[in-house]
Amino acid sequence: MQVAETYAKLSTARRLQVGALIVKDDRIISIGYNGMPSGWDNNCEDKDYMSVDAGGWLDPNEMYERWPFEETVIVANDNESFEITRRYGLKTKPEVLHAEANAIAKVARSSESSEGAVIFITHAPCIECAKLVFQSGIKQVFYRDNYRNTAGTDFLKQAGVIVNQVE
Repeated sequence: MQVAETYAKLSTARRLQVGALIVKDDRIISIGYNGMPSGWDNNCEDKDYMSVDAGGWLDPNEMYERWPFEETVIVANDNESFEITRRYGLKTKPEVLHAEANAIAKVARSSESSEGAVIFITHAPCIECAKLVFQSGIKQVFYRDNYRNTAGTDFLKQAGVIVNQVE
C-alpha cells in the first residue's frame, strides 16, 4: 500500500490523488495514478463557480464544503471598475483516467498478464474501474480509503473478486 501511496503523489490532481499497482508472483507488473491522458496538459480539474443565487438556499457549511476556494477578480465597464469575490470548487475533467484504469491499460500494452493478479489502490474503485478490474482477470483488491459509494466494491464481491480494506 505504501508503494501505491507513493505513486498517488505523482498525480497532478488537486482534488484527490489516487495510486494503484498491480502485483503478480510477488512482482509489480504495472503502476498507475489518476491523471490526464498521455500528451495532454496536466490540469485534471476545472473551476466550478458558485451561482449567484446559491448562497440563499444553502447552509453556510455546505456552501463552504462545495465551493471551498475564492478568488477576487476586477470587473470593468466603460465608467468604472470594481472587485468581486467568487467562490469555486474543483470539478474533475471527464478526460481524467483513474489510477486503476491507467495501471490496467499499461499492463495490457506490455507482455505481462493481469490474470490472477492482485491490485493495491489507495481508494476503493468506482463502478467503472471495478468492471475493468474484473474484466482484466485481477482476483484480489486491496484498498485503503472508501469511495463516495460502494457500487464498485459491491460489484467486485458479487463477481467473486476478493476485496479487502486495509489501514
